[in-house]
Amino acid sequence: MTAVLHATGLSVVHRTRSGPLHAVSDVDLTLHERRTLALVGESGSGKSSIAKALLRLPPPTAGTVSLAGTDLATLTPRALRALRPRIQMVFQDPLSSLNPRRQVSDLVAEPLDAHPDASRDRAAVIERQLNAVGLPPALFGDRRPGQLSGGQAQRVAIARALAAEPRVLIADEAVSALDVSAQATVLNLLRALTEERGLASLFISHDLGVVRAVSDDVAVLQLGRLCEQGPTEEVLAAPAHPYTAALLAAVPEPGRPLGDTGLLPTDPPSPLTPPSGCRFRTRCPLADARCADETPALREIAPRRTVACHRPLITPSTPPAPHAPTAALSSGPRTTG
Repeated sequence: MTAVLHATGLSVVHRTRSGPLHAVSDVDLTLHERRTLALVGESGSGKSSIAKALLRLPPPTAGTVSLAGTDLATLTPRALRALRPRIQMVFQDPLSSLNPRRQVSDLVAEPLDAHPDASRDRAAVIERQLNAVGLPPALFGDRRPGQLSGGQAQRVAIARALAAEPRVLIADEAVSALDVSAQATVLNLLRALTEERGLASLFISHDLGVVRAVSDDVAVLQLGRLCEQGPTEEVLAAPAHPYTAALLAAVPEPGRPLGDTGLLPTDPPSPLTPPSGCRFRTRCPLADARCADETPALREIAPRRTVACHRPLITPSTPPAPHAPTAALSSGPRTTG
């Protein structure tokens, strides 16, 4: 696998009137060519903060982000601007991210207007990208966002991102505003384009069903820290972290009663005052004194699988089975995860 983007020790702290808000703390991520890494977690876990930090909008408070071996923090403003087309983002609400007064063809060409390149034929780029997302320019080129469905508008946003010829594509909750049929179309499109164009993709979502369909690997984020990472099918089949197990138990499935997440009856802590040690310990039924005193580091429990937990559900001596059932926690009140 070819590593394209690497983030090390990524931290994001927002200054607020109530004090520093620790949105992201010491996160390491690597995006590989032709693979999709899904970043999952509850609302407020720091997923979008990571996406913005990778784009340096704004730059992270600490840590490094390297694209093809180049540390973005070392670049001059001019050099950074020239490199920006290599990392593109698709936002959650396409109708908010597209200028309602511009035609589809002009929207797709926005990267060309922002970064002129005499060697690229504007009309040819528009035609190629719209055809790539299944929107023939003869039918859709003259339309405006208000004349499109949600799924069509999101495909225009993807075409615009592709026009910049990126190496990295970040999709931040890119299908959460779409109906199920439109979701399937966009997910299949993202999966195919990642492979065909050699993209390194980061897919941000809270929907584990969507994550299973689109990603090769998954990283689980809890209150700004990574708690588990590994191949998607292995992690979802047999989670090693109690938080991942709770997220899976909260996913509704047809014909199956909603599982008991096993979380303790307490509200999630605030990133303004994160708990000492493990940030999940105040909700975890397995927590002990060590969890309060010592922050667990990510450690390998199986090939390409890591977990940050003092008492993981899977230990190095018991690697996960390919189709093992979801690990269960002790009983507790049901939450929406």
